Amino acid sequence: MIEGSPRFETTCWSVVLAAGGDSSRAKEALSTLCKTYWYPVYTFIRRWGHAPEDAADLTQGFFTELLRRKDLETVDPARGRFRSFLMACCRNYLCKDRRHAAVRGPAPFSIDAVDAEQRYCIEPADMLTPEQVFDHRWALSILERALDSLRDDYRRSGKSSLFDRLEPTLAGESLPGGLRAVADTLGMSKGAVQVAAHRLRHRYRDTIRNLIAETVDDPAAVDDELRDLFIALMPPDARNIR
Repeated sequence: MIEGSPRFETTCWSVVLAAGGDSSRAKEALSTLCKTYWYPVYTFIRRWGHAPEDAADLTQGFFTELLRRKDLETVDPARGRFRSFLMACCRNYLCKDRRHAAVRGPAPFSIDAVDAEQRYCIEPADMLTPEQVFDHRWALSILERALDSLRDDYRRSGKSSLFDRLEPTLAGESLPGGLRAVADTLGMSKGAVQVAAHRLRHRYRDTIRNLIAETVDDPAAVDDELRDLFIALMPPDARNIR
């Protein structure tokens, strides 16, 4: 993971837009983004009113068609947020009622329908719209990807124990015994642990920002997407600030 500002000129979404979805690089980028977004799309389809067995087929079928569709060649770069683009495409797909031909040809990835529904069943029972559910799962997916990326980085550098001990601080949780307990366990000074915790939080913020930058085509949109991410994580009754 490269720390610092995102390299907007090489983001996944930029590649897809520039290549019109036609090159192998563009298809690989789009496939990666689809794999990240499949569960937000699944929750969108379920909240739209489709049964579990249909939702799994529709989700896989939607991405199968998206990866092969030719209108990516003429997509307007002004519609530079992949999240908004994907939601609009999914809404159109559902309106066409493609249930009986959901999966045609080799699918880009497989979905475990049982696992998907088990995850969906523990979603909050609220009155969120399909769009709000999608945004909520999108926000959580970004956070999960950021954590996974950092965990891998720390593992590769031989600091898995440090990450595991400090990870709760990323969610604002307190550490049992505080920094001193972590220092004693890992054989570090309290000051060194404090610096490590500060660096982890900084890298977490940078990683989230970099992941969001992969899904927009304009650097100016990153801050807006970050704001939307935090709003999407708020309780439903607190979202009227939008």
